[in-house]
Amino acid sequence: MQIFESDARFKVVAAGRRFGKTFYACASMLIEALKDENEYGYDVRSKEVWYVAPTFLQAKDVMWSLLKELGRDVIVKAHENTACVWLVNGRKIQLKGSDRPDTLRGTGLSYVVLDEFAFMKPDVWDEIIFPTLTEVKGKALFIGTPSGKNHFYDLYMQAVEDTTGEWACWHFKSTDNPILPKEAIERAREKLSTHSFRQEFEASFESTGGGVFKPEWIKYSDEEPEDGFYYIAVDPAGYEDAGEIIKGKLKRLDQTAIAVVKVHEDGWWVKEIDFGRWGIRETALRILKHAKEVRPACVGIEKGSLKNAIMPYLEDYMRRPHINVYPRIEPVSHGGVKKSERITWALQGRFEHGRITLNPGDWNKEFVEQLLDFPNPMAHDDLIDALAYIDQIAVTNYNIFYPTEEWEPLDDIAGI
Repeated sequence: MQIFESDARFKVVAAGRRFGKTFYACASMLIEALKDENEYGYDVRSKEVWYVAPTFLQAKDVMWSLLKELGRDVIVKAHENTACVWLVNGRKIQLKGSDRPDTLRGTGLSYVVLDEFAFMKPDVWDEIIFPTLTEVKGKALFIGTPSGKNHFYDLYMQAVEDTTGEWACWHFKSTDNPILPKEAIERAREKLSTHSFRQEFEASFESTGGGVFKPEWIKYSDEEPEDGFYYIAVDPAGYEDAGEIIKGKLKRLDQTAIAVVKVHEDGWWVKEIDFGRWGIRETALRILKHAKEVRPACVGIEKGSLKNAIMPYLEDYMRRPHINVYPRIEPVSHGGVKKSERITWALQGRFEHGRITLNPGDWNKEFVEQLLDFPNPMAHDDLIDALAYIDQIAVTNYNIFYPTEEWEPLDDIAGI
């Protein structure tokens, strides 16, 4: 009822096995197909209602019998081969498979259910299904069990962050279904791995990382080391508005990350990792804001077109009286190796031996998730990528001082 009573046009439901999402999807299709006019005032009698699964056979196995049973009082005709039913008002519901994208084009829709969206190609929605809904402002229901942090996770987060009212999302565990026997869930818990159980029955978006970083390696401290120098590393990821949606497309955007780190004798103290999807001006201002605050020995920015694009803005803002900070900018790069290898080389040993400490803050949650997900290609790694760049620009100061009675400079100017 929570899902049904929502006025959102696009609904995203991440739920565990046996929660009841397929039954709800079937009921919602019948309700939508029995309408002559939708909530937005459009005549939808000539439009179809679809149920789309990763394959056509899967669609028939999951939905066909349930659809015929639940709709028996309003179905007047059914075609077994094509999995189509016609209702008493002349409208049609059809089952489809996303593995045959050519069969999904051209037809106008008023409502569509995309089941197990995590196992479909992202462009099935972006480029094929969404355009079929535009004529009558059709609606969509996305249901499924997570499969790591892929495009289904991105869609779920898009719904979380939506401020227009068009998107809504829900997260349910299998145990939220009151009629599902608890002993069935416990039997599954005994048979499955912890990760598999969390994904299948708790609808967790947790990714299957490669075990490069372990939770017990992560240390926190809000005490800034007395010695050392600050460094800032920037991993730019495009300068776009985070809320921008072009023609309804799902935008799987990385985030710009700015790592602010104090390098000292015992390791790195990560003061903050600022991250977000910002415009180019805001990105430049954020870099200089952190530089003015900590006066870094160096600011490293990943070289390439994005660095070239931001440099004129940095140089312009540096000269403004209210900013008046001139940090040294150095290019950093992957150095001819894979990103995953570079991150592992820079961070794994330091974390394992307790030489990286995190300052507690709101950014910790996102950083730790990315760290433990790494190197899953479906998960974001922007924050740990920025932190890894510190390795290329940082020089450790070991604070070696010589007693004045034993040390005399041979050259008073150079100090040698």
